[in-house]
Amino acid sequence: MEPIGIERLSGLIAFARAGSLGSYIAAAKSLAISPSAVSKSVQRLERHLGVTLFTRTTRSLKLTPEGRELHERAVRLLRDAEEIEQAARAVRAEPAGSLRIAAPLPLGLHLIAPLLPAFRERHPKVTIDLRLDDRLVDIVDQGIDVAVRIGDLTDSRLLSRRLSPLRLCAFASPAYLAARGTPAHPDDLAAHDTVNLRYQSSGQTFRWPFLAGGREIDILPPSGILVDASEAVVAILAAGGGIGISASFIAAPYVARGELVPVLADFAVERDTITALWPSSRRANPAVRAFLDHLRSNADRTMAGAPSTPGSARAKAISARKPQGSRP
Repeated sequence: MEPIGIERLSGLIAFARAGSLGSYIAAAKSLAISPSAVSKSVQRLERHLGVTLFTRTTRSLKLTPEGRELHERAVRLLRDAEEIEQAARAVRAEPAGSLRIAAPLPLGLHLIAPLLPAFRERHPKVTIDLRLDDRLVDIVDQGIDVAVRIGDLTDSRLLSRRLSPLRLCAFASPAYLAARGTPAHPDDLAAHDTVNLRYQSSGQTFRWPFLAGGREIDILPPSGILVDASEAVVAILAAGGGIGISASFIAAPYVARGELVPVLADFAVERDTITALWPSSRRANPAVRAFLDHLRSNADRTMAGAPSTPGSARAKAISARKPQGSRP
């Protein structure tokens, strides 16, 4: 049997990732190389094997029957290679190398991003590749080390850890409440201007959950403004647009600045769970373990709307060096 060379091995890896993700561009992004490098590797592999692996059009990349037959084997090879890499990292013990993290945009902005400077200060040999996308991605196929999601997701290839419940509450600006009054019960919302969220994935309008009389109810108030991003909801509320529902961790900065206040807080609910997921092959990866510990130690505070970790030592040192009376 002819020994396999590095070039052919690279072609198999490029083929496995492109077949799983459906495009050379996505495969290139996950492998941190250029799309042309992925394309050339696959073409060399096709010439060596004497088969066509993909049917290519200007808009799609589909596996041929021969490609489908070989793809699963190539994926297994890629997973074996990743497990070898993870085992080697575990031997080093010290967290190091690239850490690929995936999350929906709100969680990435408000939960993960603020924690990264302190994590990097503690583990400077780890480089972070944070990917924010509200669509569900295949964590294994895209080579993600840790994903943070809303809800309990089941996948036999993944390990998981529950981080914190998700608290949903109504908010409004002090100016709006001063002008229109503060509702005392969810039924009072019919007399108010409301701002609501429309899901990008389904186009459905979010139904507002409340805990009333010991049970959870949901209502769909008529809304003068509909948006498809949760950050836009709180921005409109802070500008006096009415009353709306938000996760507490998204509204927290606005509350801290006095731009929003909770409304109907006694009726707020805790729904779903924030969950961290990672492939079983990353179980022993020191960087993954370190990040999960860092995330768990700060998640409850952040999700409750409190500040996360205290300022880093570097930030404190910079602040201490500022002359008295200087602007922040």
